[in-house]
Amino acid sequence: MIKAVLIGPPGSGKTTLGRLLAERLGVPFRDTDADVEAVAGKPVADIFVEDGEERFRELELRALRQALTEHDGVLSVGGGAVLREEAQEALAGLPVVYLQVGLSDAVQRVGLASARPLLVLSPRSQLKKLMEERRPIYERLATITVVTDKREVEELADEIAEGLGR
Repeated sequence: MIKAVLIGPPGSGKTTLGRLLAERLGVPFRDTDADVEAVAGKPVADIFVEDGEERFRELELRALRQALTEHDGVLSVGGGAVLREEAQEALAGLPVVYLQVGLSDAVQRVGLASARPLLVLSPRSQLKKLMEERRPIYERLATITVVTDKREVEELADEIAEGLGR
């Protein structure tokens, strides 16, 4: 059974926080981006460049669906995984944690010389646009929202575990 699904924009801490939260809850951690890379046999950035965003989104949706049926623990999903309606429907009723992050913290975490495919040209403005476009979806799907700006990952993991009722 899924204990928590972490959603949020790039730089919100889904992977780092997900690993720690899983450890705190005594359950396994899984990241759909890693699943996509394993299936494709190449990094996410290469999938975007070589196969296109649409192909990546198809692989991402497949990885999400598979993880939701197979995984018992904490699941981190790519920042754009929630864009498809099918993904939003799959997440309905689950403990979804939105990791909200401000632009300056996200930029600091992601870095402007990033290998993230959607942030290649003008990374700061692209990230800002991405965050603004996705925020309403993140907020609608979330059963718990946690602001991650200028906070320690341990404190965040405790807050989420408490919000989930451990």
